[in-house]
Amino acid sequence: MSSTVTVEKSPSMIRRVYTNSWFQILLISFICFCCPGMYNALSGLGGSGQVDPTVAANATVALLSATAGTALFIVGPIFERVGPRVCLLLGGWTYALYSGSLLNFNHTKNGAFVIASGALLGVGASFLWVSQGAIMTTYVPESQKGRAIAVFWIIFNLGGGVGSLASFGLNFHSKTGTVSDATYIALLVIMLVGWVLGLLICTPSAVRVKGIRTIAGEKPNWRQTARLALRTMSDWRVICMLPLFFSANVFYSYQQNEVNGMNFNIRTRSLNGSLYWIAQMLGGLIMGCLLDMPWLTRRWRAVAGWVTLFVTGMVVWGGGYKFQLTAILVGAYKTFQATGGAMAWRINALKKTAMTQFAMDWGLCIGSLLIAIPTVWAITSTNVGEEDVIAEDEVKEDVKQPLP
Repeated sequence: MSSTVTVEKSPSMIRRVYTNSWFQILLISFICFCCPGMYNALSGLGGSGQVDPTVAANATVALLSATAGTALFIVGPIFERVGPRVCLLLGGWTYALYSGSLLNFNHTKNGAFVIASGALLGVGASFLWVSQGAIMTTYVPESQKGRAIAVFWIIFNLGGGVGSLASFGLNFHSKTGTVSDATYIALLVIMLVGWVLGLLICTPSAVRVKGIRTIAGEKPNWRQTARLALRTMSDWRVICMLPLFFSANVFYSYQQNEVNGMNFNIRTRSLNGSLYWIAQMLGGLIMGCLLDMPWLTRRWRAVAGWVTLFVTGMVVWGGGYKFQLTAILVGAYKTFQATGGAMAWRINALKKTAMTQFAMDWGLCIGSLLIAIPTVWAITSTNVGEEDVIAEDEVKEDVKQPLP
């Protein structure tokens, strides 16, 4: 009587590397480098590289509205059924479509196509980011999640930095205010590469964490998934985080379209965009290390992360307030300058005599200099702290006022 012994073959070196959790983290990081990273490079230019940011702004509204409407109750349940690979393939191509629509807009001014592409990108982004979130939170052990987040944010934001630097080089001599066709084509090709990389993403059941194969549980049905989503959203801890979720991207429109798009040319907009995303790489590294500090409990790591965000946020927005004060003064100058110019051209159009116009110009130019004498004499050795002193005086005056 003979017996047969079955010996299970150990996986090959290539498969061990492929199914390693950190390889998958790096893979999803490079996918996001290519797709949303290049999208960030575009949006960071202000108006997605266009002179008039209106169409890009409307496309972004469509994008975010589509994401908000699909991420939780549509894409989430689909992800539970088909897994990350299919979701990445469903969503990744929409990034290239959006870049292509901007290339088309450069020649046809077809804003409707850009906005429709933005809406499709919103759905595609839901598929990509739901997959990314699931991979980041389930493919690595708890003790390594902070480092995984740091690695992801460094590589992902490197995409925005590299894309912006590429735009800086391709548009170095541009004077048109819009990026060149070559910029859109280069970003489109990189986005397509990221879409194809989605084929290499492993299913959760195949991923090995520290040599232990994860076991796939039973997939919930649609009703169970909906109940789980509602239970999660009704948790008081999640409810307290909802305003933070809401505020996570609200500043991009101001920083990219108003500050970068309106105050710089296409070359410096590209350089600013690169520095912006490189700074986010540094921030991701710091926060990742902070959230993995072994000598702190999870609660105190969360507290340390919150304090860091609060302090740096106040520094950033405080610096932005200083910029806005300067912008108000510049805006006042441009307003009165334009008003004076309009008046002068209107007088010229009314065929007033040359002597009348000469006398008006002489009187206004020299008279305004005389009126400015008090301001000249009020100049101090430095302007540091002047606004702070004014604000402090206003606070003191408010304190003196009796309460109603």
